[in-house]
Order: sequence, then structure tokens, then C-alpha cells
Amino acid sequence: MPDWTYQPLRPLANGVVGERRAQVWALGFLAWVISVPGGGGAVRRVFDHVEVPREWVGRFGASVPVGVAREAIRVLAVQGASVVEVGPVGAGDVEVVRDAARGRTCRVVARVADEAVAAALGDAVDEVVVGVAGGRVYLSEPGVANAVAALRDSDDVVLANPAVLIAAGPSWFNRVIEAAGESEARTPGLRDVSWDPRRWPGWFWGLLVGVGMIVAGVGAAAITLGPVLLWYDRDYLGTDLDGLHGINHHLVHFLQHDRITMAGNMIAIGCLYCGLAWGGMRRGHVWARNALLLSGLVGFPTLFYFLVIGFVEPLHVLAAAVLFPMFVLAVRHRPGPPSWERLPEGDERVRRRALVGQLVTVATGMGVIFGGIVISTVGLTKVFVPTDLTFLETDADTLKAANEHLLPFIAHDRAGFGGALIATGVAITLLGLWGWRRGAAWVWWSLCGAAVAGSVSALAIHFFIHYTAFIHLLPVYIGAALLVTALGLSRQYLLAHPRL
Repeated sequence: MPDWTYQPLRPLANGVVGERRAQVWALGFLAWVISVPGGGGAVRRVFDHVEVPREWVGRFGASVPVGVAREAIRVLAVQGASVVEVGPVGAGDVEVVRDAARGRTCRVVARVADEAVAAALGDAVDEVVVGVAGGRVYLSEPGVANAVAALRDSDDVVLANPAVLIAAGPSWFNRVIEAAGESEARTPGLRDVSWDPRRWPGWFWGLLVGVGMIVAGVGAAAITLGPVLLWYDRDYLGTDLDGLHGINHHLVHFLQHDRITMAGNMIAIGCLYCGLAWGGMRRGHVWARNALLLSGLVGFPTLFYFLVIGFVEPLHVLAAAVLFPMFVLAVRHRPGPPSWERLPEGDERVRRRALVGQLVTVATGMGVIFGGIVISTVGLTKVFVPTDLTFLETDADTLKAANEHLLPFIAHDRAGFGGALIATGVAITLLGLWGWRRGAAWVWWSLCGAAVAGSVSALAIHFFIHYTAFIHLLPVYIGAALLVTALGLSRQYLLAHPRL
């Protein structure tokens, strides 16, 4: 379990099933996930675990009791431990430890009481220690700075006891490794970008993609609030605004509500992409490049919804044709060397509160993905939800009979919005999953910009046209409330300043 589920949900789990049982079940569940083929690699990739520094291999890990040795050896190796000490091991524990050490991916040390047990385990583990061994530092406090200092100041093996891991959470190893990382490179700026596009770095191309999305969103909003229909729209429909008013007096407002919501979402995506490029990729964060890559791989292919719908929107195609090559250039290479500033650990209460905000952010992103899938499905099939038809005071068959091109035209806006919403949800989820670090102000501002652009535009146009059905707007209310909550809980942590 990541810290953002472990810390916020631990009191609830302890209260429901008991503290000891919750710990054993959590460890057992993780061990099972890792035992599945590819499970360990999936955990490392999904939770963006960094590599253990070469000089720490075999020196940084944990000391665990025999009762959880099998699960701990599998789980902690994935979390960042390169050595696990099991002990004290008695004569009756030999077979348990031998079984636990099979298939290990980290160094296993057995701490035993006598030579007979040592002889029985000699060929099963990497090292056997009889009694109290020198050259070891046992950590009893979860402070990250203390662990880093112990590893840097000597060649001793540094082991966290179970109380440290229980208090700090599963990401403790990752936090220690990140805190010790060296970042000597200078963060590049706009002045470092060459005039030759062939030499532009990936982060600059990513920034252009984000700015392009914002410009496209503003343009779409301007068209929607102005002429509404462009020449190719009128040609496809075979009518103009007056003709649409003649079909249904709510129809033009309905089209505007779909398109303004879509435009707001495009601006939201642009805010997220600008943040990932400028705040993440520019500073060498590989995870930021991966987040941009995954979101774009979801978003750009939704252009081909037209194969189902039957209506091709020329400006949509033009925007994709301009932005997609930039996107490819942005993600084709890993970012440059790390150049971000690592802040020391702050108040643990602030971090715990921010972890709740992280949990809420990830949940919100997943909810946005689900909403986008639902809206895409509706747009590609039924086109309307019941509240749409109530607002329009008609049914789909009547609209189709009035103009056979009307439903595909509306479906394009609806399905396209759903596809863009999925891409937004992926970016929010991954930003929450990978970006939560003390002082990462750009993460907070990116999410804030996306929340304002997406929520305000959606609510404003719905209230402007008096399409205010509570059940229809409920997802927007929930999403906005969750993001405001997440930003409020994490504000002090993410906006921490190096001088404070």
C-alpha cells in the first residue's frame, strides 16, 4: 500500500479488524501482489519507486521478526530495502526462515542465538550473525534525515525496526532514497532554448502542447459564444442558427453547453500539460514525462471517434495535426538530469494531512476517468442522457426526423468531450500518484488551474442556459468539492518554501 492509502485509512482499518490483523493482512496482500508474475515490476512502475543508490546496496534495509519474514522479504525488496535481517531465529524457526529466503531478490541475514542454528541456516541465507553483531545501526525513529545521515556517515548496515515501518508507512525507503539524491544540474529556463527547433528539449515541446491546448480551448469558447456554427457546420447540417431554433428553441443553448464544457476541459488539460512540462520535465522528473505520455496516448486517439459517429470536425483535426507531432517530440526522450531542489522533512502532521489530500486527488482523477468513459459511451451510442431530453423537451427520434445530421453532430461534441475528460483524469491521477513532494508548488498550481478551468466553465454555462438539473450537475459538484478539499489539505505541504 502507498502512504496515501496507508496513513489515511490505517485508523479505519485498525478500528474495523484490529491493529495487528490489519498489519498482517496488508503485508500479506502486498506479498501476494508481488508474487504474481510481473507484480513486483508493476508495483515499482505504478508507484514510481526509485533505484537504491549503488553504495547503499546491501546496507539499507529492515530488521523483522520470524513471523512475517516470508512476506517482508518479498515486499520490502520492492519498496526499496536491499537487505532484510530476520531474527531472532531459534531452532524451531529454521525451516520457516529457509522457506522465507527462497526466491529472494534482496540480501537476507539471519540473526541467531547459537552456532547450531547458524550451521542449519548457513546455506539458506546470505549471512548468519550469531548474537549481537557489530557494524549495524538499528533505527527506532522514522525520521528520514536520521536515516540518510546514518548511511552517509559510515559504512555500517542501517536497518529500520518494525516500529519505524509501521509508523512511517511503506514509502519510507523511497523517501529516504530520494532525500539522499544529489542534484547538481542547473534547471534550464526559456533563455536556454535554442532558436533552432531541431535542438528544442522535450520539456519545451511539452510546454508548447499545453499552451496549444489552452489556445485551442479559448478559441473554441470564443466560437461557441460568438457565431456558434462555422461554415462547415452549416454545410453539414444544411441549416443555420435560425433553422436550429426552428427545430427546437433550446437546441442552440444545448450545443453551447456541450462546447463550452469541452473548451473548459481543453484549458484544464493545457494547465496540466504545462505543469508537467515546465514544473516536472524541465527539472528532470521522468515520471512527469510518463504522465504526459500516458495522458496523450489516451487523448489523441479519441479523434478517431468520427469513424463511429460519421462527422469530421475540421478544426479538431487541424488542432490534432498540429499538436500531435509536438507531443511526440516532447515524450520521445527521457528528461535531462535531475535539477530539482529537495526540501528537508517538515512537520509530520502537515505531511499526514497532505497524504489525505493525495488520496482525494487520486480518487478524483479516477472518478474523472470513469466519467469520461461514461460520457464517451453515451456519445457513441444513445447521444443523450434523460436530463438532456428533459431540458430539450423532446426526444431523439423527433430531432433525427427534423434533421438526419443533427444527432451525429451533437454526438461528436459529446463523445469528444468524454475522450478529453479521460485524458484529463489520467493526468490528474498520475500527478496525484507521482507528484506529491514537499515544496512541489507547481503540482498544486497545475491542479488548481485545471480545477478552475474545468469546473467554472461547466457550472457557468449550465446556469447561464438554465440547465440546472441537480442530478446532471452532481458529478461536477462532487469533482469540484473533492479537488478543493485536496488542494486545501495539501496546500501547506506542496507550497512549502525552501526558506521556511
